[in-house]
Amino acid sequence: MQLTRTVKLVSAALLALGAHAAQANKADNSLNIAFDAAPATLDAYKESDRPGLALARMVFSGLLQKNQDTGEFGPAIATGYKFIDDTTIELPIRKDVKFHDGSLLTIDDVLYTLNLVSSEGYKARFQNQVAWIAKAEKASDDTVRIKMKTPYPLALEMLSENLPIYPRKYYEANQSDMGAKPIGTGPYRLVESQPGSRYVYERYEDYFGPKPAVKTLVVRVLPDANTQYAELLSGGLDWIWRVPPDVAKRMEKTPSVTVKSSSIMRISYISLNPRFDDGKSPLAKQEVRQAINYAIDREAIRKALVGGASKVINAACNPAQFGCTSDVQAYKFDPARAKQLLAQAGYPNGVTLDLVISAPPRAILDAAAAQMAKAGIKLNLVEQQYGTAMTNWRDGKIAMLSSNWGSYGIADAALSTSNFFRGGPDDQARNPEVIKHLQTADTTVDRDVRAKNYAAALKIVAEQAYWVPLWNHSLNAVQAKDLNFSVDGDEFPRFYKAAWN
Repeated sequence: MQLTRTVKLVSAALLALGAHAAQANKADNSLNIAFDAAPATLDAYKESDRPGLALARMVFSGLLQKNQDTGEFGPAIATGYKFIDDTTIELPIRKDVKFHDGSLLTIDDVLYTLNLVSSEGYKARFQNQVAWIAKAEKASDDTVRIKMKTPYPLALEMLSENLPIYPRKYYEANQSDMGAKPIGTGPYRLVESQPGSRYVYERYEDYFGPKPAVKTLVVRVLPDANTQYAELLSGGLDWIWRVPPDVAKRMEKTPSVTVKSSSIMRISYISLNPRFDDGKSPLAKQEVRQAINYAIDREAIRKALVGGASKVINAACNPAQFGCTSDVQAYKFDPARAKQLLAQAGYPNGVTLDLVISAPPRAILDAAAAQMAKAGIKLNLVEQQYGTAMTNWRDGKIAMLSSNWGSYGIADAALSTSNFFRGGPDDQARNPEVIKHLQTADTTVDRDVRAKNYAAALKIVAEQAYWVPLWNHSLNAVQAKDLNFSVDGDEFPRFYKAAWN
């Protein structure tokens, strides 16, 4: 298996390089990092992958800044915010914010950006981040007023890093260049770009906020994992991430590096389609869906193959999200109960089902399939690329789908539970009662009403067993021993927080 080969290669690298201390780039106050894929664009509104968005967030700033530890929203480009009513928010704009080309940010840049990216023709990559805006207008010479289409409880979340501000004059003259030569107001500015290979950022000395400790960031694209490991151990790199659990465990024994394991927003799950084959599939029966849940020893698989800071989840959301409750029907591993439910559903000899894998790794689903077979549930595992799998799922062509979901890094059940069960393209259950609860929760700013309705929806989803919730993810980063840095829970590495000890 590829996994075994990788471990052997890493073992060799450790033996060859482990005795050499990683030469931290403390002398010139630089930080060398690597991603395994190049960003499609450096434009924050057009990129979708975490690495590209992480790079964009170094260049751009939002109106507000979220404290990742407390969840509170504080000033950034705006000095604060005030809700005028349920659909109106006003934000005073700072007068000392400069773009990387030296031009001063004005209220006109803010209005232009918000009205542009929320327009139908702009086609922002994540429509949910902008579709709530009806219009942005001047409340005064230095205050922006944003009108919402309906009450939107995630407005402050989106007004932080999710909605960066463009320089109007630069964008109008260089629209095609924004993805290659972005100009923002963030803590770092792009000074060198070799698309698909290397990007260099320097601390922006005129940044309006606290200055980053690290002066220079050098980002390299290295698709081969073993190259990353070797470079880290020899001192060519200071930080890598998404390191497999087995590799991270081995690297813990290397004195020149530190392994940081962080619990993140991403969760793994198996979706069950009760409407598959026009409702003729065994999955149309609640007992069969419940049997599948009972037939998987999630904790055993998590412990053996996932590890780190991951934990088994029982609901269709991440426990760190607002509105997520674990007070739902839980399915502890019980193959005898699974067999009993199959018999009650009319399948005393078991069932055979196809499971499409778009994520997580095949080894995890192999383990789950072996467990389920002992309960009378035979799985045919079919691997598909994520995009293909999601298209087929939305078209109703898949009975069972294994995947994961990061909720855009946002700690709110509106980005998890509602994404899958509010009647949208990913919702194959289409339970009217669930949809009603989620519509209520998603369109009010009353936190008590939201929490009550999310809880009600999640209980129905669990009882009906539309999902097999698996676990939240753990992200392993390996870094130079002298580097003080951790990835935040929303799965974004904010390198402006990094510092050398």
